[in-house]
Amino acid sequence: MPNRGQRPNAPITYRDSGVDIDAGNALVQAIKPLVRATRRPGADVELGGFGGLFDLKAAGFEDPVLVAANDGVGTKLMIAIASGMHDTIGIDLVAMCVNDLVVQGAEPLFFLDYLATRKLDVDVARRVIGGIAAGCKEAGCALIGGETAEMPGMYQGDDYDLGGFAVGAVERGEILPRADIATGDVLIGLASSGVHSNAYSLVRRLVAEERLGWEAPAPFAPGRPLAAALLEPTRIYVRPLLAALRATGGGATGAIKGFCHITGGGLSENLPRVMPTGLAAHVDLGTIRVPPVFGWLKAAGRLDDAEMLRTFNCGIGMVVVAEKARADAAMTALRAAGEAPVIIGEVEPGRGVKSLAKGKGEAEAVRFSGRLGDQLFV
Repeated sequence: MPNRGQRPNAPITYRDSGVDIDAGNALVQAIKPLVRATRRPGADVELGGFGGLFDLKAAGFEDPVLVAANDGVGTKLMIAIASGMHDTIGIDLVAMCVNDLVVQGAEPLFFLDYLATRKLDVDVARRVIGGIAAGCKEAGCALIGGETAEMPGMYQGDDYDLGGFAVGAVERGEILPRADIATGDVLIGLASSGVHSNAYSLVRRLVAEERLGWEAPAPFAPGRPLAAALLEPTRIYVRPLLAALRATGGGATGAIKGFCHITGGGLSENLPRVMPTGLAAHVDLGTIRVPPVFGWLKAAGRLDDAEMLRTFNCGIGMVVVAEKARADAAMTALRAAGEAPVIIGEVEPGRGVKSLAKGKGEAEAVRFSGRLGDQLFV
């Protein structure tokens, strides 16, 4: 047992058990400048209290409804750990939470993180939290606190895990999706940056099947190591979506009626979540420009379109539902916000084909036309 061989009566400290309080304190000091950089109205962002404070009145809300979301990064973390590339995984953590907030029309206000590991490596943790801070700045939310836990025996080697918690607010009358989504409304797709943060258990299995190392050239991204290409961070859609809402009249009566974050479950499992009873999404697959990574995954896994569409985002990370008569205004606003929107389909009457997507139960299944492979490797 540690420290007992030479001095049988010596105390056994917390550090002897694998937890280093001094390392935790050093991390807090190292990340303070990163955290301060995420200040925004409503949060002054100082570490050290038992909880983080946020002033909704100072943030400018009149009759807000709070919206909360939490998520992790899944086994994408294992690629970061295996490759030693820790600088962007925190962006993924923020993105997975704040993208779920903004689809309800909410402005992300603050974020908290949870980092658990066997033994705290201050440099690795600082790099991870640096990514979290960068994601918060991109989303316009304050990093107001977090927790770091050393748990020897729970984790092995260099393993660590991440959890993220975000809270946003939306004025009561502007919550999305709206109930007036109707037949003929237009579905506008916004591009993903790649696989984002879903289905990495399958991705890693296919990498192993192809016998590729993380340092090997990516088959779908010439000039990039495989790990770096697969760690491309999840896009954060907050600023362009909020800008487009403001430019087109807001959530209550504007041109935009809803958003849909295409996360785990792909287009097949997520679009039904925003459709009113009796209505379904129709997606023309021929309109989607599919990034090369998905062509490689499709070939390596010998996957058909249906499996691809319920597993990966396939190049569309966010869908905007816009009123048919004002779809051009929505497209213009999205372009002005830096996006390259593409009309990928429309809302149509349901056909009685049901989807069990994410708790919706009797939601209408998505109808796909065309073929996913029409624009692979673009």
